Amino acid sequence: QVQLVESGGGSVQAGGSLRLSCAASGYTSTMYCMAWFRQAPGKEREGVASIDRFGITTYADSVKGRFTISRDNAMKNLYLQMNSLKPEDTAMYYCAATPRSGGGSGWRLVSSEYSYWGQGTQVTVSS
Repeated sequence: QVQLVESGGGSVQAGGSLRLSCAASGYTSTMYCMAWFRQAPGKEREGVASIDRFGITTYADSVKGRFTISRDNAMKNLYLQMNSLKPEDTAMYYCAATPRSGGGSGWRLVSSEYSYWGQGTQVTVSS
């Protein structure tokens, strides 16, 4: 089992920055990939960014160039640096982890591929 706890959310004006953190505990050595997802009211959960055990990252087109995902070597801590925030970035942000491995990038931002989830942290961006 793996437990995930997010922190760092808050309210910010458009153009501002926030840094989200996710603390992982339990059998993190079995995890291959970790990711950030977000869900806005009335919308489906969407993948934002992922990073695997080898440091390979994947980003949604909507955040490329603005968000940066990182982690520590032990995969105990996951981060999401969010810059140039826009009102459309407003959502609940979730940390997720999966033991699923494999090449390609198509699966890395698909929520059904992830087994473990945090409770989420709210990000609100005002215009």
